[in-house]
Formats: sequence, structure tokens, C-alpha cells
Amino acid sequence: MKGVILHGGAGTRLRPLTFSGPKQLIPVANKPVSQYVLEDLISSGIKDIAIILGETFPDLVREYYGDGSRFKCKITYIYQGKPLGIAHAVGLTKEFVGDDKFVVYLGDNLLQYGIKDYVKYFDENDLDAMILLKEVDDPRMFGVAEFDEEGNLIRLVEKPQEPPSKYAVIGVYFFKPIVFEVIKDLKPSWRGEYEITDTIQLLLDRGYKVEYKIIKGWWLDTGKASDILYANSLILDERIKRVIKGRVENSKIIGRVFIDEGSEVINSTILGPSIIGKNAKIINSYIGAYASIGDHSVIKNSVLEYTIVLDHAIIDSVDRLEESLIGRYAKIYRGESNRKVIRMRIGDYSEIEI
Repeated sequence: MKGVILHGGAGTRLRPLTFSGPKQLIPVANKPVSQYVLEDLISSGIKDIAIILGETFPDLVREYYGDGSRFKCKITYIYQGKPLGIAHAVGLTKEFVGDDKFVVYLGDNLLQYGIKDYVKYFDENDLDAMILLKEVDDPRMFGVAEFDEEGNLIRLVEKPQEPPSKYAVIGVYFFKPIVFEVIKDLKPSWRGEYEITDTIQLLLDRGYKVEYKIIKGWWLDTGKASDILYANSLILDERIKRVIKGRVENSKIIGRVFIDEGSEVINSTILGPSIIGKNAKIINSYIGAYASIGDHSVIKNSVLEYTIVLDHAIIDSVDRLEESLIGRYAKIYRGESNRKVIRMRIGDYSEIEI
């Protein structure tokens, strides 16, 4: 099987961070969201992978992932350009896919247990397509599955006001190459895009064998700042181990804290689960749980928790920072204000005096 990662989209709900890079490269536990997707495909046995590039800084994606050799896979880049929908992006992969089965994985989705079992099932069974579903509290924001009395999938409805079920279609799709014949017959939706739900519906209407699996564990579509922060907390909670590679002086490291090479922690307390990147400096500060501090960042005389700080940021003399996303090269330092709690989302290279 082959893999396809969709890496497009404007990421408007994550501005200003997406003014300087694609949303899928925003880190969770100091690793880009789309890297979790890539690693999930690789661990599922898929080593030949195409990344579909959009209009938002495609060169940064190429620069980060390269030819894939660093991740022990082969990466092919396909440029979509204008966002014309998931089905349009899938259609561009026809030459890459050839005669192979393939899986399409949205680059901003995270699954607790990954897709290895589903890859194995699709590869071993004679199916034309397969989708993954997850029960959600409010399905009106998703593509929603409708079933007959025997539990067979009969219809998909995009963002319905009256959902036929609570089962949302998540951003992982399995196909045989027959899907390309169906995509050719699609018409744009009301929003001018070629919808993947319409593609699967057409497969159903034409009698192709389409199955579904209901996933176990959590699933996150990291489209908003709150989603990124929540994903960060989940990944830290489940995957971070206590590893101290940097220098710790006159400080308390409590619980599962990862401190990478070259970093210094001086006169500070760090509470896990949390992660400190390479060559960071934590001085006279308190880092609470669910914090991710990027490479070369400096935290001085400050208190923060449940926050993501990207590379090269500086936070100085801030009484309390929480539920925040801080961009690369950003600077936050205290002025005359006595405000105790701060919540913010600021873009790369920003500078704020508080």
C-alpha cells in the first residue's frame, strides 16, 4: 500500500501562527502534527508516501521532510495549489498510486492508537474503499454516516443540521485506484470544492464495496488553538518519559519531564508531563504541567503551564502564562501591568510588552 498526506489548507482558525507556516507544522510536544501522521503511516508498514502541498508555505514542508530518508521512507511531493477539496487532491495522486491500494490521511489529524490495524484489514480484504468513523457529541460540524437497519453504510451527509447518526467521518480514507474513475465524475459542491464525502457516496451508489470501522480511543482534528493545546496535553500525558539530557542546577524536576540536549534549567521547578527542547534556558522560573518549550527558547523569571512555546521565543518576567500558543522568535516581557493571568496567541517574530 501507499500513503497520501494532505498538507494544504489556509489554517485561518490558527492565525496568526499560520501567517508564517502551514498549520500541520505547528508542533505538539515539540513535533509537528503532520510528523505524527507520517510516523503512523511508516509504523503501519507504508514507506512510499506522497505529500500534497497547498498554497501555504509549501517550501517549508519540503525543507522539513526532505526526501523522507531521515524518517526511513520515500516522499513524493504533489502540488495542489488552490484548495479545491480533498477529492481534488486525491485525484492528483493517480500517477503516484498506480495500481496499488492507498490510504489518504489528513495532515492535521491525530489518532490515539493510529491506523496500523485498519491498514492491515484493508490490505487483506477485497474492498474498494473504507472509512473510519468516530462517535462525537455534536456531529453537525462533520461528514456524518447513515446506516440501514442491518448497520450497513448507506449514505454520507456533509455537516447536516439534523444528523442521521452521531458517527463522524474522520480524516483517514482507504481506496483502491477505482476511486479515480469516480472522482472524474464529481461536480463541485456549493462551496466550490470536490468533496470526499461525495466521492464515497458515489462509490456506494454505484455498488462498490465500501466498509467502515469505528475507531477506538481519541481522535483530534487540530484545526483550532484549543485543539492544538488539548492534543499537546494528551500526547504529553501518554507518551512523555522522564529523560534529562541537559544541565539541571539548583532545580526541581518533578515527574515525567523530557529535557533535551544542550538545555539548562537553573533555579527553577518543572512539573511533568512537559518537554523542553534543545538548547533552551529555563532560569528562575516555574514550568507547570502540559508545557512544551521549543528549541533555543528562553524562559526567565516566569510562570507558565498548559502552553506551547515554539523555537527561539523569549518569555521574561511574566507572572503567569497559560492556555497560550507562542510563536517562533516571539518576545513577551513584563512592563507596568499587574495582570496575573495572561492568555494569548501571537505569531512568529511578534514582540509584546505587558
